[in-house]
Order: sequence, then C-alpha cells, then structure tokens
Amino acid sequence: MVTVEKDAPKLAGKRLLVVEDEPLVALDIVAALEAAGADVVGPAGTAKEALNIIDNMSPDAALLDANLRGHPVDEIAAALVAGNIPFLFVTGYGQGSLPKAFAKTAMLSKPFSHEQLIATVASLVEAPATVHRLRK
Repeated sequence: MVTVEKDAPKLAGKRLLVVEDEPLVALDIVAALEAAGADVVGPAGTAKEALNIIDNMSPDAALLDANLRGHPVDEIAAALVAGNIPFLFVTGYGQGSLPKAFAKTAMLSKPFSHEQLIATVASLVEAPATVHRLRK
C-alpha cells in the first residue's frame, strides 16, 4: 500500500493513458503528467497500441486525441467506456471533430497550458464524469 503525503502532487498514484499521434505533443503531455505525480502509460500513437494498453494495463483515466493520423477513435472511446475508464478528448479541433457517439464527452482544446492540463485531469480522476453510452 502506497502512502500519499499531504503535499503530494495532484495526480500521485494515478495511472493515465495518453493516446496522441504527434510525438512532441505526446512527450509534452507525458512530462506534465509525470511532473504532477502520475504514472503514464503510453503514449499510444495508434488505435492498436491504445487498445492493447486498455486491455492489459487498466488505466485510471485516459486522454484521447480526437483522431489519430486522420483515423477516427470511436473504437478506442468505446473500449474506454466498456472498461469504465473515464476519459476526455484532447484536440486542436472543435467539438464537431469528436466521434458523434461521444459528442458530449469532456474536451480539452489544444493549445493548453500545463496548469490547465493538470487541473482538468485532476478533476477527471477525482470525480469522473458520467459514463458515456453509445448512441444507437
């Protein structure tokens, strides 16, 4: 059992999946999350990598780019929902770029500061949003 100090970083002990296909953006996100105490899995740059991590590592939450090299991320979002893993989209595009079945999912718009990233992820892991259901 890990004891967390009162002044420990906000994300201490949280395992977070980062799904991002731009290497520099992914490295920046990972560095900021790790500085806040998170254990980051990934980054995953493809759907196959992301699905493998979801199946084998049970992250506490995930940050999901809204598209990976122009490919939709619906399958990844559905796997996160099926695993009851809270997530948010991280995208440089608007709400309209999100998969239609997940249009009401939380989103962090690029560019963002490290402070915005940490605050948003902290609120996600402290009080996960309602589980999203696929629209039929």
